[in-house]
Amino acid sequence: MPKNRRPPRLDSYDPAARLFDEVNLQLLSELQGDPRLSMAELARRVAMSAPAVTERVQRLERAGVIKAYRMETDPAALGLPVTAFARIRPMPGSLPKIAELAAEIPWVTECYRITGEDCFLVKLHAHAIDEIEEILDRFLAYGNTTTSIVVSTPVDRRNPPLPESQGP
Repeated sequence: MPKNRRPPRLDSYDPAARLFDEVNLQLLSELQGDPRLSMAELARRVAMSAPAVTERVQRLERAGVIKAYRMETDPAALGLPVTAFARIRPMPGSLPKIAELAAEIPWVTECYRITGEDCFLVKLHAHAIDEIEEILDRFLAYGNTTTSIVVSTPVDRRNPPLPESQGP
């Protein structure tokens, strides 16, 4: 979405619109800023009672809007300064094997099934480039790889923009 465009507004007939009233959007915004907020602090920030905020947050969790609360680590600080993305084009019949292998390799931190000539995109971290080669060699039994080494991250991982509220 271009920089100057806003997220789409939810139509009032959309059942999700009830989830995204002003209060819930404010709760989501606060939690995106600091997922470790206590319910009491979150309640203070939105001027509501802690039980009411807890109920709203639980409703957002049950609806799948809030998927998880996570800790994020810096791979370089863990001794894994090399990050790479690899596109994988599987040989016939190898699709499930590539997904299984990606799940088994701890240095693969993300794996996406994608469209186009390549069917998978994996993100991996390593101590050095030669270790990237060793990891990729494991995939070569099931398909061809095309790899790009990350040189910088100008935009850190972030959540998508929140929808606009339709009001009450």
